[in-house]
Amino acid sequence: MKFILRATAAPALLILAACASPDANETALIADPAEPVNRGIHAFNKGADTIIIRPVSQAYGTIMPEPVERTVENFIGNLALPSDIVNNALQGDTDALGDNLGRFLMNTTLGMGGLLDVAGDTGIERQPADFGQTLATYGVGEGPYVELPLYGPSTARDAVGIVVDLITDPTGLADGDAAPDILTGASVVAVIDTRDELGPVLDGILYDSEDSYSAAQTAYIQLRRAFVNGTDATDEGFVDIYAE
Repeated sequence: MKFILRATAAPALLILAACASPDANETALIADPAEPVNRGIHAFNKGADTIIIRPVSQAYGTIMPEPVERTVENFIGNLALPSDIVNNALQGDTDALGDNLGRFLMNTTLGMGGLLDVAGDTGIERQPADFGQTLATYGVGEGPYVELPLYGPSTARDAVGIVVDLITDPTGLADGDAAPDILTGASVVAVIDTRDELGPVLDGILYDSEDSYSAAQTAYIQLRRAFVNGTDATDEGFVDIYAE
C-alpha cells in the first residue's frame, strides 16, 4: 500500500511542480494559492502534534538516557546517508559526496552499523542533501507553498523531492525479512527524536504565535531556501525568535 501511494502521488506532484513558475511574484514570501486547503491540513497536523507527537516526544526525551538517545541518532543518521550520497552525485557535489561516502563506510563498519559516529570523531561531518535540492540545482522553481499531511510545510518542488527520495532510497533495497520493520521503526523514532530535539522551537511556532500557519510557513521557507542555497539562515536575515 505504501508503494502504491508513493507511485500515484508522484505524477500529480510532478505536474504541480512543472506548472510552477520560477518567476513568481518576488514581493511575496511565496505563492500560496491553496491557502484554505493548506490551513485545513495545518490544523490536522497541529492536532496530531498536540495529541500524539508532542507528548510522545516529551516522554521519549525524559525517559531515554542521553547516551542511548545519541546512539539512536547516530543509527538514524547513518541510514539517511545513502540517499544523501545519491543526491550529492546528482548535484555534482564531489566534496559532499566524498564526506558522506566516507562517513557511511566508516560508521557502518567501524561504528557497528552506524551506532557509533566514528567518522564524526575524526572530523568528517554529514552533508545533508535531498532531491528537492537536486531539482533546484537543475533550475526547477520552488513553486507554490503546500502543507503535506503529517510531513508539514513544503513547496511543490520539495513535495516532489520527498516522493522521489522515498521511492529511490537505497536503504529500501536492504535484504532480510526484518529490514522493512527496522526501517519503518527507524523512521518513526526519527520523527519523535527530531520533535524532542526541536521542542522549544516548534512549540514557539505552533503554540506561542498568533498565527501558527503563517509562522510555520515563514520559518520553513526561510530555512529551506538557506539550505537549498547552501547558506546559513542567519546570514539571510532569519532570526530564531521562536527559540527564545
